[in-house]
Amino acid sequence: MGPVLAAQFGYLPGTMWVLAGAVFAGCVQDFVILLFSVRRDGKSLTEMAKDEIGRVGGFVAYVAVIAILIILLGVAALIVVNALKASPWGTFTIAMTMPIALLMGVYLRRIRPGKVLEVSALGFALVLAAIWGGQYVSENAALARVFTFTAPTLAILIMVYGFAASALPVWLLLAPRDYLSTFVKLGTIALLGVGIVALHPTLHMPALTRFVDGTGPVFAGKIFPFAFITIACGAISGFHALISSGTTPKLIARETETRIVGYGAMMAESAVAVMAIIAACVMQSGVYFAINSPAGIVGEAPAAAAATISSWGFPVTAAQMAALAHAVGEQTLYNRTGGAPAFAVGMAHIFSHSLGGETLMALWYHFAIMFEALFILTILDAGTRVARFMVQDAMGHVYKPLGRTSWYPSILSTSGLIVAAWGYFLWQGVKDPLGGINSLWPLFGISNQLLATVALCVATTIIIKMHRAKYAAVTLVPLAWLVAVTFTASWHKLFDPNPRVGFLAQAKALAAGPATSATARLIFNNRLDAAITGVLVVMVTLVLVESGRLWMGILSGASEARVRESPFVRTRLVEEQG
Repeated sequence: MGPVLAAQFGYLPGTMWVLAGAVFAGCVQDFVILLFSVRRDGKSLTEMAKDEIGRVGGFVAYVAVIAILIILLGVAALIVVNALKASPWGTFTIAMTMPIALLMGVYLRRIRPGKVLEVSALGFALVLAAIWGGQYVSENAALARVFTFTAPTLAILIMVYGFAASALPVWLLLAPRDYLSTFVKLGTIALLGVGIVALHPTLHMPALTRFVDGTGPVFAGKIFPFAFITIACGAISGFHALISSGTTPKLIARETETRIVGYGAMMAESAVAVMAIIAACVMQSGVYFAINSPAGIVGEAPAAAAATISSWGFPVTAAQMAALAHAVGEQTLYNRTGGAPAFAVGMAHIFSHSLGGETLMALWYHFAIMFEALFILTILDAGTRVARFMVQDAMGHVYKPLGRTSWYPSILSTSGLIVAAWGYFLWQGVKDPLGGINSLWPLFGISNQLLATVALCVATTIIIKMHRAKYAAVTLVPLAWLVAVTFTASWHKLFDPNPRVGFLAQAKALAAGPATSATARLIFNNRLDAAITGVLVVMVTLVLVESGRLWMGILSGASEARVRESPFVRTRLVEEQG
């Protein structure tokens, strides 16, 4: 969703960062971390940090990764909430993917073991039926009330899902749901690419908007550094390093596959990010800002919001927004922060003008919402499970049974702990009068890029230990850029005097106003966000210092350069073919 949010600056900054960031940073990180993890029998990022940087660096990296992962999951859940609130069609469709996944899991495990093609066809057919069924639900007054939820209710339901996905056996819910979502994601991306090529859409968003000065309604802050922390997954994402280590290596048959999987998959994701920018910019600029601007900035009344946005130089009318909401089958599209609804409207515009016409716009919109929600829920359930494993590993040093991933008391307690942690940030965003995105998305971006900083530290350390220092610039240059971006962004979020930018400034401004229970909660949240940002920066700084000391020691000959790779094992596939 980052590319959609960053479109408030215009289409040019985001596009340039996606292209340059992916080639020189994101693809490099994903590839080298995957390669080095494969060479260590699939060790996780934190395990590699402990082995290669040292115990202090490893411990700090472990704490930082857990904290960062929790923030990432909380913000990811917030995007789903903002996409589905007051949307019976979207909520019904996403809700139906859960029993469909359970059915697929039981079918493949108990009813027809090994029949992957059968269960794939069954799942895809049921998903299409769920999309059509969602239209019927939205048009039926009684059913629509049942599936129309407020943001707080959706937040609770998503926390329940996160707990279930982490605690239930992987074959029952997580694996079949993620497998099903893979088909939907790949199919949607392919359709979007075909639609863009066929339509050759005109971009209505200018190359640069007036909000490059940092006064943007979607989130406050200037292009540098905020565009570079807002767009993460399309350029470089620390979360990828968690999956590239520990998880993906177990699916690699031979080392030579790491380049196409690591570098190639990130190239594909950067292509999706470019298409997301296009989808956000094909709609009229006024419509884009009406969807993405929080009520606290533009007002809750449609006429007031339209007047405010038009005064910025981006014309839009209340009648225009009402007609668009009706066309996509929604009650309203105002204040749908988070990027997902805007992306869905843009995708529906492209699809309807190239694949089916205006009459299918509502269907395409909710297909896009389902695609986005499935995409993000995959991050949510996999991330929760990864965090659970990490916590179990640590707790196993205190009490051995807690470290057993098959012991259900440990599974339930650690799953509940992780969900409660990211659920707190989700709840904070849901209750935020500015929609949560203005405060939480920068925290999300800083956390994600700090995680990438840790990953690139580990990669650079390994390269230097391998006596390949002449190639260290491959990871060192993006590392230096990320340090500049994240540390600058962190300084602004901590000490910027603008209340819309700085956490402490916003807390101070709120404290000067009327005292209410809601105000007290917002003040506490802003101070907590500031404290978390400061602690994360300090921890990553410690990793940088430890890494730097080790690099200098190795290069000067004062320290031993010894890598911790596993012994080489020839692939069994070669033996079988030979």
